[in-house]
Amino acid sequence: MKRIVTIQDFSCVGSCSLTAAIPVLSAAGVECCGIPTALLSNHTGFPTFYSIDLTDELEPIGNQLKREHIGFDGIYTGYIASVGQIEHIERFISEFRQPGTPLFIDPVMGDNGKMYAALTNDYPEHMRRFISGADIITPNITEACLLTGRSFNPCPTLHEIKEMLLELCGLGVKFAVITGFSEKGQLGAVGCCNGVFTEFLTPKKDVSCSGTGDVFASALLGAYLRGADYAQSLEIATKFTYAAVECTAAAPDRRFYGIHFQTVLGEYIRLLEGIEKRRQNEA
Repeated sequence: MKRIVTIQDFSCVGSCSLTAAIPVLSAAGVECCGIPTALLSNHTGFPTFYSIDLTDELEPIGNQLKREHIGFDGIYTGYIASVGQIEHIERFISEFRQPGTPLFIDPVMGDNGKMYAALTNDYPEHMRRFISGADIITPNITEACLLTGRSFNPCPTLHEIKEMLLELCGLGVKFAVITGFSEKGQLGAVGCCNGVFTEFLTPKKDVSCSGTGDVFASALLGAYLRGADYAQSLEIATKFTYAAVECTAAAPDRRFYGIHFQTVLGEYIRLLEGIEKRRQNEA
């Protein structure tokens, strides 16, 4: 069984970040170890929340794991709360990433054209350097604009999305994915690897809930670690996220608590098994 470590915040209540990554990756048959960058009573979509910053604990945790000779088959980062945390995580990656170990970065910085208020103005520049050398990144449109220095456009054309993807790959990323692309009443993601583009869209649902990007990113990584190629991983993650959004839309009382993905984890597993069966038939 493959073992990966994911470094992001943990909310005691609410489906996002670690509380989304761990069950989704576990459903993919991957042992998912979590290092929390912060502990929150509930996610920030609630009117109020209590948070404990764990920046000072990151180095001691890494040192202890090193002392026990614990290794990982992949490293996955989500929301990183400060430039200082980026620097800590960079050191962790330099110590634990071996040749061939995939690095998956979800550069969580903002949404709807705005960077998150807790982040400093120099954060995008640090994130731009941080993603260099990553195997996969999954920014939304806002984050892609921040990373490429473009003005925010809520509805970029496919041509503009492809231009940004090429710029992101030019920063040293193998497979760049931009989520939240909409076209003709559909919504999904577009990816690029070596100048080859992959696009997968599903019907657009008028539902907004926390954790959607976290579920997509985790599902994409889980599929990739199970042996799916980049295009297949993108398709699986998009289909699973759409199923979770549909489930959330049918239970409006759940939206406040984040995306309701738990009841459709079986669909994710079936999608993964379908790829494996297809690969076996082709062999």
